[in-house]
Amino acid sequence: MSQIRPSEINELFDRVRKRGYRHYLYAIDLQRLRGFKNSKIRFDFPVTALVGANGAGKTTVLGAAGLIYEEVQPRRFFARSGTYDDSMNGWRVEYDVLADGATIPRTASYSAGTTGRSKWNRKAVARPVKVIGVNRTLPVSEKTESYQFAKGDFVGVNEENFQEGVVQAVERILGKDAANYLRVDADKDGKYSILAHRSDDPDLPGYSEFHFGAGEASIIRIVGEIESVQDNALILVEEVENGLHPIATQRLVEYFVEVCRRKGCQVIFTTHSNAALRPLPGDAVWSAYRGELTQGKLDIESLRALTGQIDARLAIFAEDKFGALVAEVTLRRYMELSAQKLDLKGITFHSVGGAAPARDQARFNNSNPASRFPAVALLDGDKSGESGYEATAAANRTKEDNPFLSFIPGESSPEDMVTSTIQSMIDSDGRVLPKLTLALQLDTAQQEKVSAALEESMRLNRDRHTIFREIGDFLDFLSEDVTARAFVSTWANFNDQQVLEIWDPVKELLPMLDDAA
Repeated sequence: MSQIRPSEINELFDRVRKRGYRHYLYAIDLQRLRGFKNSKIRFDFPVTALVGANGAGKTTVLGAAGLIYEEVQPRRFFARSGTYDDSMNGWRVEYDVLADGATIPRTASYSAGTTGRSKWNRKAVARPVKVIGVNRTLPVSEKTESYQFAKGDFVGVNEENFQEGVVQAVERILGKDAANYLRVDADKDGKYSILAHRSDDPDLPGYSEFHFGAGEASIIRIVGEIESVQDNALILVEEVENGLHPIATQRLVEYFVEVCRRKGCQVIFTTHSNAALRPLPGDAVWSAYRGELTQGKLDIESLRALTGQIDARLAIFAEDKFGALVAEVTLRRYMELSAQKLDLKGITFHSVGGAAPARDQARFNNSNPASRFPAVALLDGDKSGESGYEATAAANRTKEDNPFLSFIPGESSPEDMVTSTIQSMIDSDGRVLPKLTLALQLDTAQQEKVSAALEESMRLNRDRHTIFREIGDFLDFLSEDVTARAFVSTWANFNDQQVLEIWDPVKELLPMLDDAA
């Protein structure tokens, strides 16, 4: 679970909405830049993750974010090699920027000058910018300057312990004591330096960065650099998870959020890691795919599906993890009810963090001529009938309709629909409670305990998205996943008509075993 509280997330959203920063990059319009044309991205949250397959354009967007600021040289992300890079002519990026409290439009473009020499044209904005590249994970033994430190008689010109803020942040991320790390300089100007650890225990020898883990050194350097930047800085990080364990990756992103609250900074990073996305709200994640930018927490497996890296015959996109569970469980039940021999192994399930991202990813997949398989968006029932989410019966469809949309029954959250329905069914159908108890992997003698746990949770719970965790806690800390699956499978087994209503509208897209290649 993320250590970032929902109240902290909401506070940062409000600060962006109210334009409460001194410096902030609000939006970029990539009118033409490498593979992007008329692609727009908004930075609704001060920490933004850019995800996508290799070559999808994550670093292009990262570079575009820095391009409009004085401290970033254009060649840092967009170098030109003479006549071999003619495609750069005509590149143009437009910005919505907050500078010293005033919102200003800005443009950066690349074109041939009057003397025949091409160049970047930009009215750059003054703002502190820190670019943290992938070279931070390069082992010190592979750095060209390391020869200065790889000597038996080496003694540093200067030794400097890290400030308390750096030490505390590193300890939270790495989960280990960091008080005895120091930076050792080989020259008076501090141009060449190495990390070291000096032990307080005379029986435990100290060691230099030559014997650090790659992730350990990377975290210390990232935190040290970020703590040294000025307030209101823009921080750009390439491949945040490089060399890190998933837990350390998540904690590092949580640290980014804390920095944005404390120092008024803005962080944009690229990643291939789901762990990096875990602390962030859906609106803080943007996916790059085939020249398009899409907002929403699309997990990495979903991206692999969209890019054809997964051998699938159907992709199902749901609003969240619970929606994906409902899709999987009800599809199995639908196969029993309809006597359809579905190729379940050929179906992949993905949660994407919202109704619009689920709809848009499915639509984009289905409209892409290069797609190898169709996609379905299964959305929460409260979206049914809303503008932009209309699902039309097959017999009445036109090209403008949404034949790939289906909905979970109910007008509230699926968690509330499932628990409320089962609670009422327990009172009216004596078969339900025994089935639910067995699905929870409990003995039938514990039926009353299950009923009491459901009743108590329904009465005390304030957020239905957490109700299965709370029910599991009442049942001697049964896992949330087991609890949720038990409730959904029980609901599906006693509500045949609703299961049919979920999948009949999109049954023509479901892969059959008889059709399997």
